[in-house]
Amino acid sequence: MAKIVLASGSPRRQELLQRIGITDFEVRVPETAESYPDGLTPRQIVEYISREKADAAAELCGADEIVITADTMVFLDDQRLGKPVDEADALRMLTALQGRHHTVCTGVTVRQDGRSITESESTEVYFRPVPEAELRGYIATGEPMDKAGAYGIQGKGALLVEKINGDFFNVMGLPVLRLSRMLSQFGVTFFA
Repeated sequence: MAKIVLASGSPRRQELLQRIGITDFEVRVPETAESYPDGLTPRQIVEYISREKADAAAELCGADEIVITADTMVFLDDQRLGKPVDEADALRMLTALQGRHHTVCTGVTVRQDGRSITESESTEVYFRPVPEAELRGYIATGEPMDKAGAYGIQGKGALLVEKINGDFFNVMGLPVLRLSRMLSQFGVTFFA
């Protein structure tokens, strides 16, 4: 099997690859500007950025290596919520999310030898109504500060989530079922 390269510094993506049995991979993080053209839908945005990352990662990889890139974003009413710049920004985002649902979209690209496949996954996440004091307590843990939408579903942020509709792992940053199907098109097997 060809060498797999994860072009992401995300510890969560690395953990998810290992959970599905891909333990022999390298991490190479390309420099990319995460910008995109105006007028794209949320799914088109994450697919566009994922492809851009794959193009940049190709410069760091051999033609025979299988490169995986991903981009995850949180959207509330089609407005992107990035990572908070400070605690006040985290409170603003979490206040907007509480008692409502939002969408987490991840674009994934798998590339090898000039051939690439890009797909995306969307998951609806429903937050329970949360008092401001509780949101401030969550922010004080520091967990929201490096996460899109100011929460991590795999950590204490799970206590804010009432339910989800879709792929849980997508909310963590990598839709593993979709990725496994994409990798199978490049000869990667999981149960052989």
